[in-house]
Amino acid sequence: MSILIHNIRLPLEASDQDAFAAAWKKCGLHRREVMQSHIYRASIDARRGRMSRVLTVLLDLKDAEREAALVAQTDRSDVRLKKPVSAPVPIGTVQLAHRPVVVGLGPAGLFAAYVLAKNGYRPIILERGQAIESRDRAVALFSNGGAFDPSSNIQFGEGGAGAYSDGKLTSRINDPMCELVLHTLVQYGAPREILFQAKPHIGTDILKQVVRAMREDIVRMGGEVRFGCTLTGIVQKDGVLTGVVTSGGDLACERLILAIGHSARDTFENLYAQGVYFEPKPFSVGARIEHLQQELDRSLYGKFAGHPALPPAEYTLSHRENGRGCYSFCMCPGGQVVAAQSEPDTVVTNGMSYHARNGKNANAAIVVSVDPADYPTGDALGGIAFQRQIERSAFAATGSYRAPCQRVGDFLEGRRSKTHGAVLPTYPIGVQYGTLEGILPDFVLQQMQTGLRVFGRKIRGFDAADALLTGPETRTSSPVRIARLDNRHSRWISGLIPCGEGAGYAGGIMSAAVDGIGCAQQILQEFCPFEERRA
Repeated sequence: MSILIHNIRLPLEASDQDAFAAAWKKCGLHRREVMQSHIYRASIDARRGRMSRVLTVLLDLKDAEREAALVAQTDRSDVRLKKPVSAPVPIGTVQLAHRPVVVGLGPAGLFAAYVLAKNGYRPIILERGQAIESRDRAVALFSNGGAFDPSSNIQFGEGGAGAYSDGKLTSRINDPMCELVLHTLVQYGAPREILFQAKPHIGTDILKQVVRAMREDIVRMGGEVRFGCTLTGIVQKDGVLTGVVTSGGDLACERLILAIGHSARDTFENLYAQGVYFEPKPFSVGARIEHLQQELDRSLYGKFAGHPALPPAEYTLSHRENGRGCYSFCMCPGGQVVAAQSEPDTVVTNGMSYHARNGKNANAAIVVSVDPADYPTGDALGGIAFQRQIERSAFAATGSYRAPCQRVGDFLEGRRSKTHGAVLPTYPIGVQYGTLEGILPDFVLQQMQTGLRVFGRKIRGFDAADALLTGPETRTSSPVRIARLDNRHSRWISGLIPCGEGAGYAGGIMSAAVDGIGCAQQILQEFCPFEERRA
């Protein structure tokens, strides 16, 4: 075990060594008693106009028995023992007749396949999109005004939607597996700083390299990846999975981890028609807002803006009124707005940034919660119809893949925009100035207007007239949940394991990766490694 010492507050200029000394003092330790000291968590406290580093330090003592005794003797809530991440997963004894199949190579599928391959289960991974190199070319072509590829884009392909994002690794879940995910990412090339940052991020540029390195190791460990292979159906007998139907042919299997992401609408529709149990799920829609990052830094950091110890400023905002929430989502400091459609003749926006976060603009989604009562159809897939209606309306408004764009000042006053002000749009295909009216539902527009005014009182200049709204943002989370039992199997089809964000059990890279690990461990507990069956 180790000792964690929380709430060490130091000036911005303080070094890690200063933090270690403060931790030793807090515990009444002499330096010679400590074997190793590490920064375990680091953040910036910018409240009340004062800036400080807030750190948690991890200590390993030379006398391991003294660690527990020291914590027991210390009457402080901010000094405690750190327990191991997790206990080993018991391995099952039943033999698999066929290799397990993982559908989708986003964060959930990637980590599920990694755990299976690492433990000798030789998974077969089906990914409808292309490997990251080919996918990059397709995304770049479309972003530069070229043809749209419905099978390989910002939603589909190796790495999933998360590969073209800020690579944010924050999560609302409090699962010890989060630490395992971070260490695995670092092992495959992510910067070590993500292990202790309070709000860790990798950036699109580095994350794509990490994903590729993990995939290559999965293959080295006995896994097989089939790109350009779409799941079109399942085969089952008496409620038990026996195989899958794909664009590349049928495949027998007893266990299928379904990690298809939140935008695989055709797969949702095919599985729903075949009796897989779906439920409609709330999600949110809105638009991306862009500010000058420099102005945001001034608003949030005040006189400390520009200090070399401070990262680009970011925010999390929310307001609830009349039973609905309006909140910021997927904030990308120093980033850009990207084209994130997965179907032709639609417009969808998202945000991304590189590891350096050194772009001129900051962007985030400003979204409003919607629930099944808002959907145009009453079935389980009504949320998909709701999304499509918005996305097609946006395409019709511009007559192309250009995105509708409106200045915040005009949006709040109900006027059409004719051009930009101080903030230039970053959406790569180009924008068409006008209005979001007629694209987003009226209740969404009204709630966004209310939210922006409230947010403007929380962050100076947030509702500035020159800030830009580019939309629509419709893919905040999955519009469906594929119901599963306590053993993670689908409610009506044993052997089918819904997984990750697309199945409604995650929201972001970290929680999706953790869910992928959990789904793989379910197979580990049921079956022995596939390679043992061959021996």
